[in-house]
Amino acid sequence: MALIRERDSKRLHIKSKLMGESLVSKSFLQSLEEREQFKALPDVNVLKIGGQSVTDMGAKAVVPVLEEIVQNAREHKIIISTGGGTRSRHVYSIALELGMPTGVIAKLGQSVSEQNALMISTLLMPHGGIKVGHDDIPKLAAYFSQGCIPVIHGMPPYGYWEHLPTQGRLPPNRTDVGAYLLAEVIGARQCIYVKDVNGLYEDNPKLYPEAKFIPKIGVRELQAMNLDDLVVEWAVLDMLARSRSVKQIQIINGLIPGNISRALKGEHVGTIIYNDQEN
Repeated sequence: MALIRERDSKRLHIKSKLMGESLVSKSFLQSLEEREQFKALPDVNVLKIGGQSVTDMGAKAVVPVLEEIVQNAREHKIIISTGGGTRSRHVYSIALELGMPTGVIAKLGQSVSEQNALMISTLLMPHGGIKVGHDDIPKLAAYFSQGCIPVIHGMPPYGYWEHLPTQGRLPPNRTDVGAYLLAEVIGARQCIYVKDVNGLYEDNPKLYPEAKFIPKIGVRELQAMNLDDLVVEWAVLDMLARSRSVKQIQIINGLIPGNISRALKGEHVGTIIYNDQEN
């Protein structure tokens, strides 16, 4: 590429469409032509195993869920993302009482999610389970070619640089967000949240059994409902609304035998939330 020197300064630029731009101009950003986003691993399924809803229940929940995943691993490429669960809530509570900033609280949550990833990957060792870190994302294809089942902790790597929440100090981007962002960056086939409820309800079904079930809904419609509680983190909706590759997520009850298998086949098992906005 040719080098160009600005007339009114000695600054050199490499000739390109972004030459000399601040990258914050709204009109300039709107003018950029974007090609379809590259999908590195379009045949991979990201399964987020809930911490509180599955892992914290111990063997009675974890073992059947992992057995079903193993049964499907030969037919479907699967990467498991782990949540934090009750222990993360405990450390969050202590950190808040001590006045810890959001970035430190995010680091604490990461450590708990990683503990769960270590336990899950250890249980899966006889079947090719392998614990991977965020820097191992470029190695995923190699792991899949060897028949591995990668397990990664779900907390996104913002750490001390976690985005400040609109209310309180809890990190807004936790393990549900991390699982979705992983799926988006690799261009995954789908992103499935394995919980202990059938999907999305208009209120918490554990507290209000009469709450109405929502089998399928657009993200914009869901945001407009402004529900008091949600089965996934609120920030997931913001990410999904801006999606480029993974246009929908599905929340399923992984404690019901066969649900994971059906979801991996692409069946509508629980609640589907899809991108109904124009990008």
